[in-house]
Amino acid sequence: MTTEQFIACLVLVVALVLFAWGRWRYDVVALMALLVVTLTGIVPYREAFLGFSHPAVVTVAAVFVISEALKNSGVVEVVGKYLHPVQRRPVLLVAALTALVALSSAFMNNVGALALFMPLALQICQRTGRSTSEVLMPLSFASLLGGLVTLIGTPPNVIIATYRQQFSGEPFGMFDFTPVGLGVALVGVIYIALLGWRLLPHNTSGGDSSKLFEIDAYITETHLPEGNRLIGKALRDLERLGDGDVAILALVRGKRTLLAPGSFEHLKANDVLILEGHPNALKNLVDNSGLKMAGSQALSAEEFRSDRVGMFEVVVTPGSPIEGRSAYLLNLHERYGINLLAMSRQGESIRKRISRTTFRAGDVLLLQGETRSMSETLAMLGCLPLAQRDIKLGQPRNVLPAVAIFGIAILLTALSLLPSHVAFTLAAVVLLVGKLLSLREAYDSIEGPIIVLLGAMIPVGQALEDTGTTGLIASLLVDLAGGLPNWGILALLVMVAMGLSDVINNAATAVIMAPIAAAVAVDLALPVDPFLMAVAVGSSCTFLTPIGHQSNTLVMGPGGYAFSDYWRMGLPLGILVVLTTVPLILIFWPL
Repeated sequence: MTTEQFIACLVLVVALVLFAWGRWRYDVVALMALLVVTLTGIVPYREAFLGFSHPAVVTVAAVFVISEALKNSGVVEVVGKYLHPVQRRPVLLVAALTALVALSSAFMNNVGALALFMPLALQICQRTGRSTSEVLMPLSFASLLGGLVTLIGTPPNVIIATYRQQFSGEPFGMFDFTPVGLGVALVGVIYIALLGWRLLPHNTSGGDSSKLFEIDAYITETHLPEGNRLIGKALRDLERLGDGDVAILALVRGKRTLLAPGSFEHLKANDVLILEGHPNALKNLVDNSGLKMAGSQALSAEEFRSDRVGMFEVVVTPGSPIEGRSAYLLNLHERYGINLLAMSRQGESIRKRISRTTFRAGDVLLLQGETRSMSETLAMLGCLPLAQRDIKLGQPRNVLPAVAIFGIAILLTALSLLPSHVAFTLAAVVLLVGKLLSLREAYDSIEGPIIVLLGAMIPVGQALEDTGTTGLIASLLVDLAGGLPNWGILALLVMVAMGLSDVINNAATAVIMAPIAAAVAVDLALPVDPFLMAVAVGSSCTFLTPIGHQSNTLVMGPGGYAFSDYWRMGLPLGILVVLTTVPLILIFWPL
């Protein structure tokens, strides 16, 4: 082993450990790996950031933009009308929803497809009394399975396709993944609909979060007496006395009631203030402010809704700007005009010190704020509204133009008239010029961490190949496989890729595993394509953990899942994927 190979191996091992550890986000780890291989001279300085201009990166960014346009087009409202006949039949409901998510995920990014149908699924759960836990994980897994079907369904497919072009001069086409991917997706959806959802825990709330967010017992009526030192000061001064742990639901002044009052509203003598918070926090605020407790009449949260102000359940999405920060640090009320009333994590309500609790992806929040501005606010915060009829992340528009533009881009790619990165960038620009998507929505839709991950890891993967490190790893795999037949080595590659993608990002898995798979094929004197297909499927099948893919993380909080719940449904599904993938590869990409 040469010095360069030793350094490359060390960088790979350390990067994998850091990816799995999760102390630093995957894009930061990727940049660290890139800088190490650059500073050690393995990657020349002038080539360090060429990965950001790679066709795979451009294609993924364009698909993010197109996915946002499709999400805003109103297609889910059209589809939702046809689900009423199956709402009361659990098998048909799960089958219909998972099939729709899988179909959508074949042509848009996985998380976008899930986000498109998740609120609709939760609305159905609320109406029918079904458990959210029976529906959400099936939707997440369906979004992963659907991504297997086409070139643009998931970033690993784009990476594998462009690697094949680098290796043999010809990329995989739009539908080259379909024979294997569609078969795996069909088997997976059938399993989920008939058996998989039955293996999940039953959440007794039945899709109704009222028990989880029972805040009536935490609402108190107070009034500001004459001579109080806070008279004439702004509400934010009162909020600060509560250390951010008490929300002001309403301010009553004479016959006027102001719901969710702004932080700069000035206090007057005899104002009545409706407060919400943990009893300890309320007591501290009352003691420190000189407020007087009002009557003992029970108050209900429903009294503090109006046409102008509402309460909204939202989930923190992976990569959200508020992830890793608290409501106190964000100063949610003063900056965004919203109150954080309650919070839950993995189905468990958090009541104490919620303003100081660091937000995580998958956390479910109960917010109070103005309805008309909530959509824009949630977009800035990176949160997804759950089961809300009166709020959407975007305004519904005409379905046909968005679908038509996207369909033309797919056709141009499928007929090899334009390469994928050009065709889909063209589609994104047409959507912008046609005002089917705003410029702000377009930029917000591009997941920066994924783009940075790809741009940084592509040169790292190239460094592994240029130093001969992938050849060493491939030889080691072949030696470890011993007397396995060639189909057994294919199955091994699928399982290794699946195992890696359960602990690190699936795009990173594809970047690392593609050159290793190609080297294994060369070592065995076999065609490369079957081995690349094995990696493509394995990289996208992340079923055992909530951290391997953003879709799995997104449903964890709303579904009330524990870490181990992913194994319940995911392990049998993973076994089915391997048993289905290998024969299909042997049929359509023979050795």
